[in-house]
Amino acid sequence: MHGELQELGRAVKQAQYRQHRALDGALAAVGTTLAQWDALRAVSRSPGASARELAVATFQTEQAFGALAGRLAAQGLVERRPGHGRRIEHHLTSAGEKVLTAGHGVADEVLADCFSALPDADRATLLDLLRRLTAERGT
Repeated sequence: MHGELQELGRAVKQAQYRQHRALDGALAAVGTTLAQWDALRAVSRSPGASARELAVATFQTEQAFGALAGRLAAQGLVERRPGHGRRIEHHLTSAGEKVLTAGHGVADEVLADCFSALPDADRATLLDLLRRLTAERGT
């Protein structure tokens, strides 16, 4: 039993690794990296969010996200504004919106290629299974 579970875990990791490498390489063509584009997506989904909230959304530590947000701000892609108390809010700039939009087009192409071996019904099943695995326990 443990051999099959370990093989399953490795297959999921291998698929993720392949997808991330392909995305990172293709996103370079629009002047960004996968980590940067993912951060822009998170800021776009939650304008005004704190670094802590965005770190959770991007599977990073707060410190790592803070450093990334600093680089994005230096590139003029993200604006950091004072919020309530010590909170720093994050917002996309118009340049950030453009990079995000370009990244969406790249990601659509790369992901279509990554999942091309699966027919639509299998992709829908895979998505459903992964959602079930990642759903909050007890909800």
